[in-house]
Amino acid sequence: MGEFIVWMNRLPDAVIYVGLALGAGLENFVPALPADTFVALGGFLAGAGDLQAEWVLLGTWLCNVAGALLVFRMSHLYGPAFFERGLGRHILRPHQMQRMTQFYDRWGAPAIFFSRFLPGVRAIVPVFAGATHQPASKVVLPIAIASAIWYGGLVQIGLVAGRN
Repeated sequence: MGEFIVWMNRLPDAVIYVGLALGAGLENFVPALPADTFVALGGFLAGAGDLQAEWVLLGTWLCNVAGALLVFRMSHLYGPAFFERGLGRHILRPHQMQRMTQFYDRWGAPAIFFSRFLPGVRAIVPVFAGATHQPASKVVLPIAIASAIWYGGLVQIGLVAGRN
């Protein structure tokens, strides 16, 4: 681990910030790659090196939220057709999509908010929120606020670990 930190500290700070931010955004497209890893690593590097925790948080948060909203928008546009034919029809049956729409109509904003604290789940929620045509007003703020809280906590944990 020491060699990794030394190697990372040799890179320009801007390269590290961009790499962490892009890594956090990738979660929305590759759910098996959790943003938490990049966020906590950034906090750790801020505690152990010369990165600024605020920039780590801002970059990872912005990229992850932007990625989630891009997925939401794309699913809003193309999701229903995807789930009606082709591979998507094997993922969800029409009655399941209808039940999901009812779920989002009833619990949308709170469900989206709390899902942001669950790695893996947080990456698929915008897909189904978009496919069920939830309004952006039920999606944007819950994603942004919950992600800020979660990532802020992860950066803080990383800072403490990096300082020790």
